[in-house]
Amino acid sequence: MKHLNITLWGVLPYLVLALFVLGSAWRFHYDRFGITTRSSQLHESRLLKVAGPVFHVGLLMVIAGHLVGLLVPESVTERLQVSESFYRANALLVGGAAGLATAAGLAVLIWRRLRTRAVRAASLPSDRVLYPILALVLAAGLAATLPSGVSGDYDYRLGVSIWFRSLFELDPNVDAMRNAPLVYQVHTLTGMALFALWPFSRLVHAFAAPVGYLVRPYIVYRSRGAHGRDGQHQRA
Repeated sequence: MKHLNITLWGVLPYLVLALFVLGSAWRFHYDRFGITTRSSQLHESRLLKVAGPVFHVGLLMVIAGHLVGLLVPESVTERLQVSESFYRANALLVGGAAGLATAAGLAVLIWRRLRTRAVRAASLPSDRVLYPILALVLAAGLAATLPSGVSGDYDYRLGVSIWFRSLFELDPNVDAMRNAPLVYQVHTLTGMALFALWPFSRLVHAFAAPVGYLVRPYIVYRSRGAHGRDGQHQRA
């Protein structure tokens, strides 16, 4: 059992990180034009217009909550005079709402893919693995967040967060993760599976987010008519 814990919490995270980085580099080099969402909007748009934004906004909030919870030590929030009760209430209300929104959006997206023949036909083999893993990650995360936010039986900032930060020190605190409740361990393992799959699935489209559009210079369009001197400025 000791060797298994060392493998899971001391070795596997680095293997997943290596696969994530090298797989992403391989995908960019050999399939640069395949880094897209492979949108199925032409096949069905009514459900996608609702479920897509709900899923993505909820997911961004979930990611932000994870970054704060895992990277910010409890001592920092204490120095900022953020009470434990307020922190837990915020995690329960905001984190729980974000998780539920993400889960609801994903459920509609999966149902849409299953019920719409054209969307189902356009699915990739990796989708059959990706969607179940996403569902497991969210289910385990909600199972860990909602009960702990109410009862306060386990403080992940004194366990899971310590293990996570120790990975950056190249000295994994295996015991901190080994003593965590099973639901946190499942959430972590499925999360690592998701990152291992990331470069080889449609999730890779996150690297193609049009962030540069916000700072892209304007292009001047000029008319050939009588008012040719008047130009219109639009983004490319």
